[in-house]
Amino acid sequence: MGMLDGKVVLVTGGGRGIGREFCLAMARAGARKKPFYHIVVADSRNPRDGSFLEKLGTYDPKLPKDHQDRVKLNGERLKYWISKGAQPSDSVRTLIARHLTPAAPVAAEAAADAK
Repeated sequence: MGMLDGKVVLVTGGGRGIGREFCLAMARAGARKKPFYHIVVADSRNPRDGSFLEKLGTYDPKLPKDHQDRVKLNGERLKYWISKGAQPSDSVRTLIARHLTPAAPVAAEAAADAK
């Protein structure tokens, strides 16, 4: 892998410089009528359930909205891939906004209360 304009580029084909852009997407893993998704880093040209580079978390839409296991994300790896230029899909962007952003103010309040 190499860097090109701040994006992660995988050089293939004997070094001919064919670059691939990566995306953060949801790959379905559940049975029929029981959806379950893995949040993965994949080549943007791969199909939804195709190969991926790394699994960053899970999403279980059948669990109640306030259940702690509904969305599980590895925040460090998520930030790493976004810093390397991986583009989140619309669904992943929504999950990040809903489940990672509100946790920061709650953690800050808990730290302030502890003092």
